[in-house]
Amino acid sequence: MSNGLGAVCDDFYVTCRLFLKLDMNVDREAVLHFFDRIRKEYPTLRKLRTRDGGTVTLEEEADERGSRRWLRVDRNSLRCGHFCPNNMDEVRRFTDLILTQAPYHLTFSDLVYDHLELIYGFDLQYCGNHDQLVAETLWGEHAATGFLFGDHAKHVIDAQPYFGITLSPECDLQAYVEVKSRTTTYEVRSGSFEDEPVSVFLTTRKYWGVEGAGAPAEILPVLFDTADELATEKIVPNFVNPLAAAIASRS
Repeated sequence: MSNGLGAVCDDFYVTCRLFLKLDMNVDREAVLHFFDRIRKEYPTLRKLRTRDGGTVTLEEEADERGSRRWLRVDRNSLRCGHFCPNNMDEVRRFTDLILTQAPYHLTFSDLVYDHLELIYGFDLQYCGNHDQLVAETLWGEHAATGFLFGDHAKHVIDAQPYFGITLSPECDLQAYVEVKSRTTTYEVRSGSFEDEPVSVFLTTRKYWGVEGAGAPAEILPVLFDTADELATEKIVPNFVNPLAAAIASRS
């Protein structure tokens, strides 16, 4: 099954991030055992890298489509992702395995869990003023029009909406949408623009602290189902598709 969300943009990717309340001791042997367990299911994860601060990353080479998985252990978080997945079932299996195995190998417990995030990223390539594009597309008939396109305005240099909502009365289940521009004021001033992506990010987030929160692997399907519904019904039609159409009209 092809990834329908990837068909609406130039690049689609999914990131999962588990944040901890306490820094953990990134023990070399424990991390290697954890990585070896994941590699039993995904042997193409062969590139091991370390960074300052104890961060360790395991990733695979991109295939002919550009699809690749990655996994990262920090002192205060566990992160993984899939860039250009073939289908969402693949992403669910990969992230479920990681969140199921991590507590055993890295000695996590519900006392240290802070929140779990699932992020859908939609990239749309555009060589031009990203902020002007976003403002004209998403704010053209908004109350902010008088400021953004008034007599005083020469160019729009910052139009990056960021909205958040709670999906539960306790505010422990949340969703956010962000539109990210990469245009600099130098580019606007010079009129010479890099071909960079405008990004739309959908984040679903679950906080611990509410009774019955459950383990990360148990919460993950809720975040996926919520993200799938919001992406299909709200984010793609109201953010991604209008921006893609505006870019196409400027080509």
